[in-house]
Amino acid sequence: MAGLPKVDLVGVGLNATDTLIPLRDYPARGSKMEYSAASVMPGGQVATAVVACQSWGLSTRYVGKLGDDDAARLHREAFAGAGVEARLITVAGGVSPQSLILVDGGGERTVLCRRDERMALQPQELDRAWIENARALLVDGHDTAAATQAAAWARAAGVAVVADLDEIYPGVEDLIANIDYLIASRDFPCRLMDDSSLERALRRMQLRYGCRLTAATLGIGGVLAWDGEQFLARAAYRVPAVDTTGAGDIFHAGFIYGLLRGWPLQQQLDFSCAAAAMNCMAQGARGGIQPVEAIEKLMATAARYPADHKAPSRRREVHETVR
Repeated sequence: MAGLPKVDLVGVGLNATDTLIPLRDYPARGSKMEYSAASVMPGGQVATAVVACQSWGLSTRYVGKLGDDDAARLHREAFAGAGVEARLITVAGGVSPQSLILVDGGGERTVLCRRDERMALQPQELDRAWIENARALLVDGHDTAAATQAAAWARAAGVAVVADLDEIYPGVEDLIANIDYLIASRDFPCRLMDDSSLERALRRMQLRYGCRLTAATLGIGGVLAWDGEQFLARAAYRVPAVDTTGAGDIFHAGFIYGLLRGWPLQQQLDFSCAAAAMNCMAQGARGGIQPVEAIEKLMATAARYPADHKAPSRRREVHETVR
């Protein structure tokens, strides 16, 4: 694709239209509960992270798939309004991905997802130039074959590959083999490596797949990262949480922002924790995206929760066992 501009970040992965329903308490099984409001907002792991990075001054491109419904129009308007270059594959008669999100009085969310099988992004629908003309690639692994193809092209072109993984999809190990910075949900490393120790699972993942960094986000416990030499644990910031939807997406956006700015790892992780915390102070996956200056102010002034893990003081060796 001649003349395609180079961007700081290209994202290949999920978008979703979120219907957000705040509740005082999570409903008990078989109960009936009234709710006072429902809000429809754009979301999705990669789509949200891309929009956040664009808002912080990075140039971005999003690659994904939509139907031709009202939800698709909502996404197109959101990308255009944010200034994101959107490369969208449209499925005639298709239903765009949707999520129903219940948020309890403590800000914790429960997500119910609906996705038309035709919305699965296929490797042949990607254009290599979309991927190679970027400084970093973010994938979520949901459409694993397409994510793997994008990551392989990025690796070959020297583009840094960041992944946000929370499920062990078929073929995910081929994807991980092409990832530089793997930041997964809390349980993913232990499930993937069949290991009860998070520290050991992170070390084994890095050793087996050759990632530059393996890490797990831990909610209010912060983040634990292994860079191949040492662990770094960073605590989450204390904020009045309204809605945790999108916290992980914004964390990944913060990590990418710091990575492309050349920050030390500790600063990257602290910024990511702060950006995610601020997003939890408003409703919706993107409702609390704040300017860089506000995030840095929170880093300088806010109290923090105790970290779930303390980084070991010395490097520990681990010997990989092929299972």
